[in-house]
Amino acid sequence: MLVLDPGLSFGTGKHPTTAFCLRQLAAHRPASSQEAAGPQPSFLDIGTGSGILAIAAAKLGYAPVEAHDIDPEAVRIARANARRNGVSRRIAFLQRDLARLPLRPRRQFDVVCANLTSDLLIRERQRIVSRLKPGGLLVLAGILATEFPAVRRAYEVRRLSLVTSRVQREWCSGSFILKNF
Repeated sequence: MLVLDPGLSFGTGKHPTTAFCLRQLAAHRPASSQEAAGPQPSFLDIGTGSGILAIAAAKLGYAPVEAHDIDPEAVRIARANARRNGVSRRIAFLQRDLARLPLRPRRQFDVVCANLTSDLLIRERQRIVSRLKPGGLLVLAGILATEFPAVRRAYEVRRLSLVTSRVQREWCSGSFILKNF
């Protein structure tokens, strides 16, 4: 269970795009520590808003968990929500502008969620994809259904393959795997 006060930030779990991201996190959750021989999969939330996805990832066992937002108020709210949920020490919340992140990151993640507008997803696809490990899962959401084909094409030319998508009302979200070659 998650306890959230979104304040003015996006992310209560009720919006179709956030719900899709949460379902993908749960579907790809790490194996329990008793079953897993290796390290737990890492998670990056780009555009964290209330912190709901990062908090869910930490509770599901992803590690490390990192979350970015351009809005300092969103980062403040996300940190407060992480404290309410007892996971604040397991998540690095950072105020970051996606458009200003280096093209070559210091770290790559097993799972990346970007619940952003279509224009930002397309314009910053190189920065987003560069943060994903080969074979990793990229969850894209916040996309109007009419705009999803353009987003899909933009990511497929970056070596990603669509593995699942969902249309709910006017929204479409999709999960992609980064090909290993």
